[in-house]
Amino acid sequence: MSRRHKALLAPVLALPLAGLTPAIAESASHGTRIDVDHRTVHQKIDGFGISQAFRRMELIEQLPANQQREILDLWLSKEKGAGASILRLGIGSSATGSPYDLMESIQPVDPGGPNATPNYVWDGKDGGQVWLAKEAKRYGVKRFYADAWSAPGYMKDNGSDSNGGSLCGLAGVTCASGDWRTAYAKYLVQYAKFYKQEGIKITDIGFTNEPDWTAVYASMRFTPAQATEMVRVMGPYARQAGLNLVCCDSFGWNESKAYTAAIEADPVARRYVDVHAGHTYASPVDAPLPTNRPVWMSEWNPNGDTWNVNWDDGSGWDGFTIASAIHDAMTLGNASAYVYWFGASRGATRALLQVDVPNQTYSVSKRLWALAAYSRFIRPDAVRLGISATDPALRVSAFRNKDGSEVVEILNTATTAVSTTLSTKSGKATLYLTDGGNSLAPTVLPGRHGHRSVTLQPRSLTTVVVR
Repeated sequence: MSRRHKALLAPVLALPLAGLTPAIAESASHGTRIDVDHRTVHQKIDGFGISQAFRRMELIEQLPANQQREILDLWLSKEKGAGASILRLGIGSSATGSPYDLMESIQPVDPGGPNATPNYVWDGKDGGQVWLAKEAKRYGVKRFYADAWSAPGYMKDNGSDSNGGSLCGLAGVTCASGDWRTAYAKYLVQYAKFYKQEGIKITDIGFTNEPDWTAVYASMRFTPAQATEMVRVMGPYARQAGLNLVCCDSFGWNESKAYTAAIEADPVARRYVDVHAGHTYASPVDAPLPTNRPVWMSEWNPNGDTWNVNWDDGSGWDGFTIASAIHDAMTLGNASAYVYWFGASRGATRALLQVDVPNQTYSVSKRLWALAAYSRFIRPDAVRLGISATDPALRVSAFRNKDGSEVVEILNTATTAVSTTLSTKSGKATLYLTDGGNSLAPTVLPGRHGHRSVTLQPRSLTTVVVR
């Protein structure tokens, strides 16, 4: 998915409530409880991230240097922003880098067939993604996922990297130019090698993005059976290069289940796929994908037609919507990662930030702080813990980081404040409030015991970190 979006979540009908601050009670709270179950351990967390594919970093590069740093801090800093831990890169397929929005191929010209000597080219910039990757590495990011929307047009039966089409050589796809499956696998590995030259280790790689969607931009179709076939071809090359293979980034979560099931049913292919991934444009997360491997929600932002900075306005593309979607991915889908689309873009975008190049400025939406409430505090290698709440208006999740710190996320869906007793591990606890008037506003909770009384503000996301 890049420039078109499908509606996902039902609109939230409550109006925003701004200017509220955390309220801490000294006494027990009316029988409502939230209890962390430390004995129940769910999935390991790989991280949270963003993408700036389709040359979106070129917008950032046109801003003053101080604003560029501010934006990087908002995305990547664990102190000032979201502390993202995954960067998703777009592997280009276009024969040209003009106009803006086309991702240029590392082999734009047919070398003479699938068995000819490759003729790769590398500009060291990759639409601004190399610069972002280097900056992300400096901030501590270690997970870099490179994904291809399409093969170059000469490798496909429709002769174009756009408008769908299929990779030549797959079952049912015959081309006069021959079988390009192996050449395509080597092409993808070469992309990772170019990043290695730049000091960036690509950790994860994918050969398809939304294989069940035909777009007017870069896109390529695979059936579940064809994707499984390509896994068998790509797998050995990815393994030899030390890359985790990711598949299949279907454009809906339910639709992804068919791809995961097909791969898991194949005794060869299932050994090679390290991460199963899906998007949530066509259908939201409602259950885990059918695999024991890690699963990622690897791309989504909501449908909409305006730039919106609000927390909770019923639009369906406000901050509360994003927080709810992340909660569902973690708790219903057992997702190990959540990657948002985009970090920043222009115009009527639902990215985390909007860039206004003519006026040399940018704007920050509450979507960023919804993601940050999770990504800043829940770090790679954390595990999700069991948790329960007696009030059905509270949507809760809990995590234990590798350093032993505990993170509790509480979405209060009610339009009124809720007083509750929170039971966690003992230690120093800090509450971070995100709502209409606050963006991770911190409050140190009294005491070090594991039972604390907290008043949760209406329509808010409360993050409690215990160390």
